[in-house]
Amino acid sequence: MSRPRTLPLLTITPTLLALALGATSCGGSSSAKEAPATASSSAGGTASAPSAKPTPRVIPTLPPGPGGTTPVFSHGSRRAGKRVALTFDADMTADQGPRAARGERFDNPALIATLRALKVPATVFMTGRWAEQYPAEAKSIGADPQFEVANHSYSHHAFASPCYGLPAVPRGGARADVEKAFAAFRKAGVEHTVPYFRFPGGCHNPAVLKELGPAKVTAVQWDVVSGDAFAKDPGPVAAEVLDKVRPGSVVVMHCTRSAAPATEAAVKRIVPRLRAKGYEFVKVSDLLRGRTAPDENPAPR
Repeated sequence: MSRPRTLPLLTITPTLLALALGATSCGGSSSAKEAPATASSSAGGTASAPSAKPTPRVIPTLPPGPGGTTPVFSHGSRRAGKRVALTFDADMTADQGPRAARGERFDNPALIATLRALKVPATVFMTGRWAEQYPAEAKSIGADPQFEVANHSYSHHAFASPCYGLPAVPRGGARADVEKAFAAFRKAGVEHTVPYFRFPGGCHNPAVLKELGPAKVTAVQWDVVSGDAFAKDPGPVAAEVLDKVRPGSVVVMHCTRSAAPATEAAVKRIVPRLRAKGYEFVKVSDLLRGRTAPDENPAPR
């Protein structure tokens, strides 16, 4: 298997972080409206028919791989129109709590406000620890139908080692870690969660794909690396995305102000230019729903 091309936000040496992170990486259909009740008159009075139940929101996923392994999705169909999904990793590890207490910001409210103002749908891959640190923001993002919240692990530990110096999830603990993150989302009141999971650092192997199978998530990777991690100049970030995007692309970026300070400014450049090229911004679930070429994302072997 090829080595992942991105690095998460780590608490390791600045040199290693700058070297590795500099190269990498913050809808489902809405439920049907309830049918109005109808009234019928009779000699005995007026009776109302019971309201129809809302149709459950169906969130698209990939089918399991061989032996029930977790499927991996990296991009949508290249032949289903010029659509692109911007995804934002809301990274935070357990040991960054003291840094947050001292005022370091691992959130980026201005970025979310910009996405809302530009009417750009997006998928936010959130760690459970981030949701615990910023529950009001997590709830606000999750309540907005413009966004969907996906799982980026609980504490951003590696699911396969080596993985750029990340501490590893205990052996056999992958599914529990994913479920712990979903529990943190529920506690924060996050809506619009989707059964998608992004591996910290993109690191995975056949063993962990098998272990995560019972969690029934689709692993979501990417095909465009924005390079926004630790970037201070939005120009190169925007240029990288504009140069690499293709129909069906999944772009990985950050929703972490302290480690990706140029992301908001880069988005302000990326969005109008891609729209001028005829691109439509969608969520990951939209790419999965519109997938017309299953062979483009084969099940892992």
